[in-house]
Amino acid sequence: MVGGGNEFRFFLSCDISLPLAFRVFHAEHILSTRQKVPELFVECKLYIDGILFGLPVKTRLEHSGPKYLWNELITLSTKYRDLTSLSQLAFTVWDVSSGEDPEIVGGATIFLFNSKRQLKTGRQKLRLWPKKEADGGVPTTTPGKVPKNERGEIERLERLVNKYERGQIQHVDWLDRLAFSAMDKAKEKECERKANLYPSLVVDLCSFEHRVVFQESGTNFYAPAPVSLSNELVTVWDPELGRTNPSEHKQLKLARSLTRGIVDRDLKPSSNERKLLQTIIKFPPTRTLEVDEKQLVWKFRFSLMSEKKALTKFVRSVDWSDNQEAKQAVELIGKWEMIDVADALELLSPDFESDEVRGYAVSVLERADDEELQCYLLQLVQALRFERSDKSRLALFLVNRALSNIEIASFLRWYILVELHSPAYARRYYGTYDMLENSMMKLVGREDGDEDGFRLWQSLTRQTDLTAQLCSIMKDVRNVRGSAQKKIEKLRQLLSGVFSELTNFDEPIRSPLAPTLLLTGVVPHESSIFKSALNPLRLTFKTAYGGTSKIIYKKGDDLRQDQLVIQTVSLMDRLLKLENLDLQLTPYRVLATGQDEGMLEFIPSSSLAQILSEHRSITSYLQKFHPDEDGPFGITAQCLETFIKSCAGYSVITYILGVGDRHLDNLLLTDDGRLFHVDFAFILGRDPKPFPPPMKLCKEMVEAMGGAESQYYTRFKSYCCEAYNILRKSSSLILNLFKLMERSGIPDISADESGGLKLQEKFRLDLDDEEAIHFFQDLINESVSALFPQMVETIHRWAQYWR
Repeated sequence: MVGGGNEFRFFLSCDISLPLAFRVFHAEHILSTRQKVPELFVECKLYIDGILFGLPVKTRLEHSGPKYLWNELITLSTKYRDLTSLSQLAFTVWDVSSGEDPEIVGGATIFLFNSKRQLKTGRQKLRLWPKKEADGGVPTTTPGKVPKNERGEIERLERLVNKYERGQIQHVDWLDRLAFSAMDKAKEKECERKANLYPSLVVDLCSFEHRVVFQESGTNFYAPAPVSLSNELVTVWDPELGRTNPSEHKQLKLARSLTRGIVDRDLKPSSNERKLLQTIIKFPPTRTLEVDEKQLVWKFRFSLMSEKKALTKFVRSVDWSDNQEAKQAVELIGKWEMIDVADALELLSPDFESDEVRGYAVSVLERADDEELQCYLLQLVQALRFERSDKSRLALFLVNRALSNIEIASFLRWYILVELHSPAYARRYYGTYDMLENSMMKLVGREDGDEDGFRLWQSLTRQTDLTAQLCSIMKDVRNVRGSAQKKIEKLRQLLSGVFSELTNFDEPIRSPLAPTLLLTGVVPHESSIFKSALNPLRLTFKTAYGGTSKIIYKKGDDLRQDQLVIQTVSLMDRLLKLENLDLQLTPYRVLATGQDEGMLEFIPSSSLAQILSEHRSITSYLQKFHPDEDGPFGITAQCLETFIKSCAGYSVITYILGVGDRHLDNLLLTDDGRLFHVDFAFILGRDPKPFPPPMKLCKEMVEAMGGAESQYYTRFKSYCCEAYNILRKSSSLILNLFKLMERSGIPDISADESGGLKLQEKFRLDLDDEEAIHFFQDLINESVSALFPQMVETIHRWAQYWR
């Protein structure tokens, strides 16, 4: 909310001291009002309550085809906190091509707040009033908003596109392409129908993570709504909405009075209270504590200090607005039984704002070794958003650990670079990036031959240079018309010619996917492209120790969600191995190097679709590479065991993560029997196809185990149930990691506020281990019965999915 005079502030972490900024995107239909191609510039003025505020800003519009394009951020000296609810931006387009006095093309104004006093964000199309300079008065004579009675289909579609770009409409790639194509045709028809369209200007106002509302001192009291005979919704403002009942608040303060501390110290819960406390302690991190539950935890806080799992619940029960209570809570936290790393991650979520609490969480993380820390590094970088200062203890901790481990340094740098595109948190991440760079540059090389800080930092920045060159190569390859073979020839020609310096680097470059691996150059004749719309590059690099490393480079695809899923698969693989269960998973490396580009490790394998097309069955394929006349189904026992284990592992993991859009093209199989999944565009239950199966288990996989009645299939179910119960024990860790990713901008995480609850439901925390085994067996049986059905309707439904 906004409060205090004409002061303007954002929900949560938005910064009111930021200057007002926006982009002028382009101008349309200017040529329809001119006889020649004019040279234009835009003048922008800010009016507050009808009075000019600050100096006007002028910027030139570059002509490019039918539009005047301009895509540079324009920042005014005025800050958001200086605005009022009647603030307006006035845009005037001038023609300066004559070289004499500028001629007005048109002007338009836009209010920065809507009728509900919410700050306007996103792309806005303004209608220019021909030959009129923008008027900043209230009311204005040059409103940029098209009146309701003049709005047509084009205006309706543009409003929907604005919502789509702000993430308020779900993205469905195949449907989006059809929709945008139809919209372009509709616009062309509208342009043909209307000979004299109004010229227009498109500006993009900055977006923030939370909705921004203006409020005068006190409450925004709306005037009484007029009596209406229609069925329109009427906004009724209740100033007491969300406020605490004074009587209840007084009773709670008396019950939690610090003078009771001496009494509470010796209190012991009864058997019923103990049971209730144990139930509260076992609550998942997504569960919000009720008032009476907080009261109970606070009452017996002293007796709970020996239970490390109770600390997070205690912190949630503290009234942090009460300074005395907060002070006692901090003292108790220091004396509490040391918590696990999973609980420390919970304390770094946006639910906890206290510096002392977040500092305590970092002190717990300091006990983790580098291997464990890398499992959470992606989420810890996201947690920097929720810190109260740019030089927080968490930022210092991450930088210090990076100084002693080049892998952590490399991944930390890339994770931060991707976040620099976030307008709300760019300053925070720029500060952390500078801190990392300055700290690393000060490192002094040791006598044992270690590189000094300057050379280490250069070895990391050269990774960015490499990705930039790969991006240029990809653009040239995409421009080649014709078959995939022509594009492959173009790629190899570029690597041998214009980009020949990539075949032998002046100095080895650390692989972005595995920073300890030194790359010395690309092998042109072993490099290729994939047959897909984006034409990803498959590059073979020579390494410093004589081997090769195969990497996939993609441009035009957001790999952050794939990166998160593969990180989770890698973490789950580690958790299973700690319990001596190796399910032969293949957590290949993925690194997003931008919001629409990244790298993936290439694993030699074939899709199940290709295998079934060429070999008719998975069994025949495995027999080709691992034949054994005495083995099961003519395959070596080790190869079949590898296949069964990997099927079990991915069946459980894809069920928990709710991975959707599974088909035979994104299930891959290596020649040693390891099955693994790729392409994670849909998670947490989202699926573009109707009636997705409960588990990603196709009939060809079951047939390769000998069918649903074989002993090998029984072993598969046993592995599934064992893995499911092991991962359920670490549900809090996984839930906390996803909680920290909620504001990352990753499509399926940010778009669905209930994503954490969906993930929690998959763990079935209401069941004990034995009940969970029965539940998961029923789940497998349901999937199998859908694959070998007795009801024709069920057959049709699943066959439609796997088609």
